[in-house]
Amino acid sequence: MLGCVTRLRRLVRLLPLQTSLLLLFLFCTVSVFISAYFLYGVKRELEPSGGGVSGVEGASADSDDPRVTPSRLLPLRTVSGGPGVDPGMARTDPVVLVFVESQYSQLGQEIVAILESGRFKYRTEISPGKGDMPTLTDKERGRFTLVIYENILKYVNLDAWNRELLDKYCVEYGVGIIGFFKANENSLLSAQLKGFPLFLHSNLGLKDCTVNPKSPLLFITQSGKPLPGPLPGDDWTVFQSNHSTYEPVLLAKTQSAESIASMGQNAALLPSVVQDLGLHDGIQRVLFGNNLVFWLHKLVFVDAVAFLTGKRLSLSLERYILVDIDDIFVGKEGTRMKVPDVKALLETQRELHTHVPNFTFNLGFSGKFFHAGSDEEDLGDDLLLSYVKEFWWFPHMWSHMQPHLFHNQSVLAEQMLLNKKFAMEHGIPTNMGYAVAPHHSGVYPVHIQLYDAWKKVWGIKVTSTEEYPHLKPARFRRGFIHSGISVLPRQTCGLFTHTIFYKDYPGSPNELDKLINGGDVFMTHLSNYGNDRLGLYTFKSLVTFIQTWTNLKMQTLPPIQLAQKYFSLFPSERDPLWQDPCEDKRHKDIWSKEKTCDRFPKLLVIGPQKTGTTALYLFLGMHPDLTSNYPSKETFEEIQFFNGHNYHRGIDWYMEYFPLPSNTSSDYYFEKSANYFDSEVAAQRAAALLPKAKIITILINPADRAYSWYQHQRAHDDPVALKYTFHDVITAGHDAPVKLRVLQNRCLVPGWYAIHLERWLNYYHASQLLVLDGQMLKTEPASVMDKIQKFLGLANIINYHKILAFDPKKGFWCQLLEGGKTKYFIKFHSVLQSQVFLREYYRDHNIELSKLLYRMSQPLPSWLREELVHTR
Repeated sequence: MLGCVTRLRRLVRLLPLQTSLLLLFLFCTVSVFISAYFLYGVKRELEPSGGGVSGVEGASADSDDPRVTPSRLLPLRTVSGGPGVDPGMARTDPVVLVFVESQYSQLGQEIVAILESGRFKYRTEISPGKGDMPTLTDKERGRFTLVIYENILKYVNLDAWNRELLDKYCVEYGVGIIGFFKANENSLLSAQLKGFPLFLHSNLGLKDCTVNPKSPLLFITQSGKPLPGPLPGDDWTVFQSNHSTYEPVLLAKTQSAESIASMGQNAALLPSVVQDLGLHDGIQRVLFGNNLVFWLHKLVFVDAVAFLTGKRLSLSLERYILVDIDDIFVGKEGTRMKVPDVKALLETQRELHTHVPNFTFNLGFSGKFFHAGSDEEDLGDDLLLSYVKEFWWFPHMWSHMQPHLFHNQSVLAEQMLLNKKFAMEHGIPTNMGYAVAPHHSGVYPVHIQLYDAWKKVWGIKVTSTEEYPHLKPARFRRGFIHSGISVLPRQTCGLFTHTIFYKDYPGSPNELDKLINGGDVFMTHLSNYGNDRLGLYTFKSLVTFIQTWTNLKMQTLPPIQLAQKYFSLFPSERDPLWQDPCEDKRHKDIWSKEKTCDRFPKLLVIGPQKTGTTALYLFLGMHPDLTSNYPSKETFEEIQFFNGHNYHRGIDWYMEYFPLPSNTSSDYYFEKSANYFDSEVAAQRAAALLPKAKIITILINPADRAYSWYQHQRAHDDPVALKYTFHDVITAGHDAPVKLRVLQNRCLVPGWYAIHLERWLNYYHASQLLVLDGQMLKTEPASVMDKIQKFLGLANIINYHKILAFDPKKGFWCQLLEGGKTKYFIKFHSVLQSQVFLREYYRDHNIELSKLLYRMSQPLPSWLREELVHTR
């Protein structure tokens, strides 16, 4: 082959200049013909015929609606991770990459809010004008399944390197792009989108929006009759193209009689949202000619996310609702329901039942307030009870009391028994298994006396609250299960007890209609069903809206079945995540006054095990201002709350391990549980309850730690450790007995220091975490304690050099007692064999640890420096 190349070079040298130029001309001519063949021959075979998206002129002859074009979507490429691909075969993580203009941009926040409402994972980045694109792949796997640009111009104007990098990623992994164009006073009235066969006409006022029924994008959104009236704002952008890759999704008319000259006189409907089918460059896109203020844009945006991710990021069309009417007998005279109101309630329920299978109003009662209104309102109460079998019922408290104010379970039970007696006397069902506490008191933060009384008196299995984990933002509300009771997330009141007249609705009646038509609709109270009956108006309008503009299929389930459905859809929410009640004013207001957040620890010693944590625990306990937890009968000095079954006992159980705080400000509680370090859940749980806590971890050579754990298990007569040598344990293969593999993991996995530390840094700032050198704790404990006191910010500094002494006979440090006696703490083990295996096993982990400590601005432990020397 090399000889052929050499002879070809000699032949070229022998050719005259004119001949060489002629050959070059012939080569270029052939190249042009080949390119033209592929561009105009092969491409025409790939692209279905059809006009552009510029209104009537672009419509297909066989379309049912001459105003819109039919779908021209090609069979989707079988690229892993792209639309139409089985999610199980996807090569991308289900994460959305969102490029925003700034951290506080309104549209960026709206995009994120919708993703969060759908429980979709995302990562935000400031749009790079000039700079590197974030890492898009991890080995052979794509890190993102969708890319969203708040400003599509930031994508269009990317530098050549980053644009090519992103486009290549999108083609390779089948990743789509969503982009928004929001015109401003500096926008050109008409311009071509750089690099695309697409023209933008901006700063328009639009009206009479319609949905293209042939759009392949639609999922939740339903195409129906045109939406009459002006669209919000006069800064709209419409799109124009004669390329068949663009398909209109939303179309509208201009508010003025003037048409856009370049689009022709017959362009009655102009596309404000278009879908790029990927025929131009292999990348599918959806482009919006405005932001998400217009509610129909929000629906289409959700559909765009679903379509471009092959339904990986989408929710089912099946939706389940339960409408609670709280305090059905509670209300001031003059605001309660009368006979006509009760009849209207039943009539509306029957009407809604035809559209929403099993729709039934769920009525909450406090029996003490029955017949507490005017004569007309009392007749309404009587009529309501005559229809008792038509509705579902659930109890509040007898006198509408707040449970968290009562610390005696028997008192709560007595109140519940009064309400139950009232229910039985009036034929109200008592077996629904559902209850709601007034003001959500005692549900979250948990008042365990309420849970126990509920189960004892009513057999409650389900409740609901708007407070978990916090009231706002509402999209973050979640459910959880505690003490055998399922807690469902509840929406906030949009109709309050005082919003009872349509004309007096805060901000004008139009504000209520905005909430119904594409906004938020919430739970209601008794007063919303009397007077102007805004509750009935709201739900009837809502159902009409959903049936007109969406494909959602609603149905109502009783509370117990609803809870079962909810936790089958969101099983990860079964386990609660306890928050600090004092970090939320609403939570603090409905938390028992007998409880205090001062009882929580401010310091966690997280391990790992067998690194000297017990010695550190005892050293800390010698400081007069530091107080440890009470010992546990099961786990001795460790509570082991955040990493195991104890967590489900709740924060009241946890607080009982710490003394009641004194009047001094020097109380500094701490706890040590060495298995927190490598737990997959402890860091998140600890940060939720103790967000301001300081964290200490001790690191020794992971090889020494592994051997020490093995010896610990032998000392506790572990049959596996007694049967196998240390070398057998750490070198066991995948086919080894299960119990041997379990011991191997407990020896080796905690030594993956960088991985576990990184998890804690995901929830705590680096300044809250102190990494101690276990070797120094062994040789210079007093110096280490000086460092810890400074880290904790203690005002009272103790000289540990005077209270610790080294015992040369025992070979370790001890507490110096009166009379010169010592009390020993710990003996460090050393690994005597398997050095080569363990050094190689932990090599990469130690390198990553050194990088992590450098990022944290913390010094490398002496043992780590020694190990790094051996890796060179």
